[in-house]
Amino acid sequence: MISNKYTISKRSKVPYYRFSSLSEQTRLIHGIFSRHGGVSKSPYDTLNVGFNVGDHPENVGKNLEIIQEVMGAKDLIFMNQVHGQNILILKHEELPDIQCGVKADAMITNIPHIGLMVKQADCQAVILFDPQKNVLANAHCGWRGNAVNILDAVVQKMKLDFGCRESDLIAAISPSLGPCCAEFMTHKEIFPQDFRPFMLRESYFNLWEMSRMQLLNAGLPKENIEIAGICSKCHTDIFYSYRAEGTTGRSATVAMLIPEY
Repeated sequence: MISNKYTISKRSKVPYYRFSSLSEQTRLIHGIFSRHGGVSKSPYDTLNVGFNVGDHPENVGKNLEIIQEVMGAKDLIFMNQVHGQNILILKHEELPDIQCGVKADAMITNIPHIGLMVKQADCQAVILFDPQKNVLANAHCGWRGNAVNILDAVVQKMKLDFGCRESDLIAAISPSLGPCCAEFMTHKEIFPQDFRPFMLRESYFNLWEMSRMQLLNAGLPKENIEIAGICSKCHTDIFYSYRAEGTTGRSATVAMLIPEY
């Protein structure tokens, strides 16, 4: 679970939350940012990081600068999230020319001081970290991400491209749409059959448990998976929720490797 007490950035007084399991890792820093601490006006108030939701671009740019400063990141990398299975690989020896608008839903890197940012307003951000290989991933996972099993694809890429072992991976699932509010009236038309075991009552699904099971099936030990357990729709005082608000901003979950000194 993320700490009930948030951290206040010493650099710019911006509040953010942290996972207990990831906070123990000395070569990783991360932040689950709330909707507070930025410059955007209503209905995007205040730390919106989404350019395509109707907010003024200069406000979004300033909010990104605030988060980059809080993280102490040399670069802050984010994606044009398309609810698919594309994965952006960032390696020391083959760092591509990164441009805004890369269509992907997950990033993996072994490069320190690069903040990997996922934007969300009910979808999950899932951080995966290998403390043995010092490899980091951050994935955007809504129900469509579960349907294509983006999390398994990320684990397989970490194994193939970076030599990671499933048993070493630590995963953390961010605040997002909870089983209390994850209602899908058209689930019979849009969901595959393997969603059925996660339906708690008619039309309501536990997407947190679905992601946990997909990580378990990918080979992660159960004790290495942490779920924040906070519903974004129930807590619009803290996080953005498309389900609850419609026109609104996007929150940021950011993770970054740091070198061993």
